Formats: sequence, structure tokens, C-alpha cells
Amino acid sequence: MTVRATSEQNGELFGQPKGLWVLAGTELWDRVSFHGMVAMLVLYMTGDLLLDPARVATVIGFPAFRAFLESTSGPLGPQALALQTFGYYYACVTGFPLLGGWIGDRITGRKIAVGSGAAMMTMGHFALAFDRTFLIALVLLMCGAGLLRGNLSAQVKSLYADGDPREVNAFQYYYLGINIGASAAPILSGSVAAIWGWHAGFAVAGFGMLIGLMVYLGGQVWLPAEQQHAPAPSGKRPPLTPGERRRVLGLLLIWPMVVGYWIAQAQIWNVYNIWLRDSVDLDVGGFTVPVPWFQSLDGLAPALFIPLVLWIWAQQAKRGREPDVLTKLAIGSIIFGLSVALLAAGPLLANMGGRAPIALPLLFHITSNFGAMYYAPVILGLYGTRAPQSLRGTLVGICMLAVAAGSLISGWMGGLYESMGPAGFWLLNAAICTGAGLGILLATPVLGQLLAQDEA
Repeated sequence: MTVRATSEQNGELFGQPKGLWVLAGTELWDRVSFHGMVAMLVLYMTGDLLLDPARVATVIGFPAFRAFLESTSGPLGPQALALQTFGYYYACVTGFPLLGGWIGDRITGRKIAVGSGAAMMTMGHFALAFDRTFLIALVLLMCGAGLLRGNLSAQVKSLYADGDPREVNAFQYYYLGINIGASAAPILSGSVAAIWGWHAGFAVAGFGMLIGLMVYLGGQVWLPAEQQHAPAPSGKRPPLTPGERRRVLGLLLIWPMVVGYWIAQAQIWNVYNIWLRDSVDLDVGGFTVPVPWFQSLDGLAPALFIPLVLWIWAQQAKRGREPDVLTKLAIGSIIFGLSVALLAAGPLLANMGGRAPIALPLLFHITSNFGAMYYAPVILGLYGTRAPQSLRGTLVGICMLAVAAGSLISGWMGGLYESMGPAGFWLLNAAICTGAGLGILLATPVLGQLLAQDEA
């Protein structure tokens, strides 16, 4: 039985409820775990595991898994096999929160779901220490992520009363915790992997998730008790109000355009690592920069840009010109799409060896992450605040399902990388992301009415 925190326990830290920092701290270590995987998984498969048929033969269930992939795409070489495997892995990590949110909403409660998910992810990372359990490890990681992510961010709203002005920026601070973990993970895991091997790098991610579990369990005193929804006399939950139904419709209608953004973003966790390895001059004064380190920029840059973006919005608000939430999403998607288009300039800037200068990916990370700050925390906040309480976990899961859909599509598109070449491939992804932003902008009059927070 959960004990409701006292008013003293529900104190503030830096102007926000202490529970927000517990949730953000848990998410931080989840991202140390997750982004360590993102930085290493494709490189590990293409540069190590899949190159040795004898090792692949020892992986439990791999023949059936490969047959499943090739049943729709035909024979796959190591690179295409790795890209599709990553696509499915990432799609499940981001799609299973829909099921995990439903489980937290209807069966276990969110706190038990988060704790169970963190434990499964910890076991999954340590299972990566052995070739035989490679696929089992991925299953544990995917299922654990579904339980944890479908229920962790959904608890943020419970820290604030309706109309609390602090709620506006809560998801920005929450997202800051996400990106601190995302920044540290590739450097820690990538460096350990470079010195002691891939399995040691995966173990770093496992210890990160274990710390996250301890942070969450130790911080329960700062989290309010879970609300129990009294069922209607028929045994069913009370029906949604007209305003709640209207907002749910708005969240469902914007979803396809959200997928467009995540298609491009997912390529940065998938094909982008191969592009860096094969098409960019990584030598700096005789030192070859490890590819996983570039993923750390996706955590470091937001940590710098979040205060800047909040300051810009505050200055605009003083003049009565702060963009509404939908306009922010459109701006973010367009900026990110144009940033992806920068990668297509690689062949134009290539040296005699056919490699682009390292300044190109650095510029990409700066501009794309500025756009991401207008998008990723904003879309999370939109679903977290507009969703009805009784469906919040489920709808946050649907929000994550857009990431899953983008990841699946990115994995299928990975096969186009070799046939189209880097320039055409990046321009295609840029067009999808930019088009999604323009779609939101054009639909703002309708979506704005549907997503309004009044109950009319």
C-alpha cells in the first residue's frame, strides 16, 4: 500500500516539487543505459558480432530471427541486417510504452511498473555480456523500457495541481535530466568499449540502469500516492467528458505528423553512425575520435540549449509574442529537417580521401539540437498535460509509439542508404521531417481548438 507523502515531504527544490527531480534523476540513469546502447549497438553488430558466422550461430534464436527479417526483405548482408535489427529494437523500446502505460494504468499501478521495468532493463544489459543471450537481452531491454517509460513521465503531472504555473516548464527540466544522461552515456560506454571491448561497454549501461532503479526506490517519499479511480456502478471507469474526448481526438490527429519528425531523428541513432564511420574524417591531430562520442553531443547540446530556449520564450512572452505549443512543434520540426539536409553536403566538402570534414557533423548537432528543444520536450508535455488522467499513461505510450513507428520506417529505409548514396538519403529524410513541420503549421487552427484545455 502506498503512503501519501506529507506536505513537508512534498517540498520544493529550485522552485519545483522535489518529486520532479526524483523522476528526472531516474530518467537520467535510464538514458545512460539507453543511449549507451544507441551509440554502440549498430557498430557492435556491423563491426564485430555479425562478421563471425561461428559466433552468430551460437546466438539463441538467431536463425529464426534472421528468417523473419529476410521473409519480407530478401537476403540481408551484415550491414542491412544490423540496421533492421536496430530499427526493430528501437521501435519496440519506444512502442512498448503504449502497452506498459496501459499496464500501469489498469493493472499494477505506475510505481510497480517503473520498478519492474528498471529491473528487467538491468538484467538485459548484463545479458549482453554473452553472445548466446544477445537476443534475450534485447527482449528484456525492450519489455523493461515499455514498463518504465510508459509510466515514469506520466507521473510528472501528479506533482502539480491544475493551473499550477510551474507545470509549464516542468517537462523542460525533466528533459534536461534526460539529456544529461544522454550526453554522459556515449562517452562512458564508448570509451570503456574502446579499451576493454563491447561487452564491458554494455556493462556500463547496466550499472547505470541499476543506479536509476535505486534513485527511484529511494525517492518514493517525494512522490504522491497514486490516485485510485473509483469505477462506475457498472464496474467501468467513468466516461470521458466532452472536453477530454476533444483533446484525445486532437492528440490522435497530430500523431502522424509526429512520426515524420521521428523518422529523421531515428536515422541519427541508426544509419548516422555508419555514415560517420565511413564518410567523415575523424582524425584530429593524430587522434581518431570514437564514433560513439558524437552521440554524446545530443545530450550536451540540449543541456546548453534548454536555458537558451526558455530565455527566448520568456522574452517573447514579455512582448506577448511567445509561440503557442503547436507553433513551437512546427518550428522544431522544420529546423531539424533543414539540419539533416546539411549532411547531404558531405560529398561537396569531401577531402581527397572522399571524407567530409569533422566540422560538418559538429554543425549538424548544434543546429539539430536547437530544433529538438522546440520539439521533443514540447511534444512530451503536450501529451502529458492534455491527456485525461485516466488515460494519461496510455496516451503517453501512444506518443512514444510515434517514435516506434519512425524507428521501424528508418530501419526499412536503411536499405536505401547504399542505393541512393548519402546525399540523396539525407535529403529524403530532411524532406520528410520538414514536411511534417509544415503540416503542423497548416493544421494549427484546427488542432489548437481541439487541444484547448477548457472543458467546453
